[in-house]
Amino acid sequence: MGKVKLSKWDSAKHLKTDEDMALYLEACLEEAGDDAAFIAKALGTIARAKGMTQLAKETGLGRESLYKALSGEGNPSFARILKVTNALGIKLHAQSARAA
Repeated sequence: MGKVKLSKWDSAKHLKTDEDMALYLEACLEEAGDDAAFIAKALGTIARAKGMTQLAKETGLGRESLYKALSGEGNPSFARILKVTNALGIKLHAQSARAA
């Protein structure tokens, strides 16, 4: 049997359209529960798919600080999350969790 070459999965490589990105974030929001770091990391994945340099220009934030804040290890403020989602063209919306 030949050698099998494995590579690390990178979701950012598979987020090609704005719809892909919105659906990915929606799925992450459903999965995350109250894990804010999970959501920040999901936004980081979307940001890498779109281009972190362009996001830095649009938000006025440094690329390095964006990488850190959206790594899942950082703790970005809600204001920074809003700035990032706006620059990514993603709208956040509320829905009753009690609705069946």
